[in-house]
Amino acid sequence: VQLQASGGGLVQAGGSLQLSCVGSGRTLSMYTKAWFRQLPGKEREFVAVISGHGRNTEYADSVKGRFTISRDNAENAVWLQMDDLKPEDTAVYYCAASRKFRLSASSYDYEYWGQGTEVTVSS
Repeated sequence: VQLQASGGGLVQAGGSLQLSCVGSGRTLSMYTKAWFRQLPGKEREFVAVISGHGRNTEYADSVKGRFTISRDNAENAVWLQMDDLKPEDTAVYYCAASRKFRLSASSYDYEYWGQGTEVTVSS
């Protein structure tokens, strides 16, 4: 079971990026999926989560109204659309999957992790 994240890059403040995460393994397609981010020397921070069927989402207050999480189980993919990016959004972003059928903001609830994709927002 693997998750492959991509889509990071360098963008100016106010710009947009879309992160993608594709999973391998059919059972993984229905798992709860989330995005976290991390700065060097800091703990991993919750960004957004989406339920297995895609009908329920939750966001960190810092990204609410600017980021959108979505998924397509047929493609075993989850996306994070990031709009109106700010310098404080700069981090390495990780996708994660959990067998628990509840929306969780705790990294300890996620068993599977992608390798991370770096996002840099310049001011």
